[in-house]
Amino acid sequence: MEQILLDAEIRSVAGKAVKRLRREGFVPAVVYGHHTAPMSLQVKERALHQALRVAGTNHLITLSLPGESAPKMVLVRELQRDSLNHAMMHVDFYEVIMTEKITSDLPIVLVGESKLVKSGNGLLFQGLDSIEIECLPGDLPPEIKIDLSTLTEVDQAVMVRDLTLGEAVQILTDLDEVVVKILPPQVEEVVAAPAVAEVAEVEVLTKKPKAEEEEPEEAAGKSK
Repeated sequence: MEQILLDAEIRSVAGKAVKRLRREGFVPAVVYGHHTAPMSLQVKERALHQALRVAGTNHLITLSLPGESAPKMVLVRELQRDSLNHAMMHVDFYEVIMTEKITSDLPIVLVGESKLVKSGNGLLFQGLDSIEIECLPGDLPPEIKIDLSTLTEVDQAVMVRDLTLGEAVQILTDLDEVVVKILPPQVEEVVAAPAVAEVAEVEVLTKKPKAEEEEPEEAAGKSK
């Protein structure tokens, strides 16, 4: 597993004063955990962008802090972006203990193409875009891929129970849930995607329990 390094600094400002940090190229952050009291941080925007490009939300980041004898192993639990320019507004890191299991939402990535869908003789229905899993931090998969080319018949489906993640990973999502399925083309109107909801002021990429910190956009909580 590739090691992703990120340096952080202790943050002394809060509230409206964090706008100055952003102008100076920093992103306000907080780190917390089951055994870690919330700590206000700041990280360089460029370094954070490079780390997230590799890590996403399901890859461990080695977070170094001044004055700490050892780095913290963290996951990104929430990333807030400005809805207009998509600039990173705030990031929450969750410190993991490598010997303690964690729960996480594992993204589902569709690859390949079904010949039925390509020919117009079938309609692809995706019931889930992620599943909930439990495992040790070192066993956390970055994603799970589903090859659509294996779906060759109408009504053929991939259920949660069909996913293979290995003995180290426990699936918590209902095993009878449909991940993807090929439907007859005549039901396309029934499964049409709903209208896009109005864009919120801040885009939240991951979810977690909320607890007020210095300002509404900076929240910390405990993971399962």
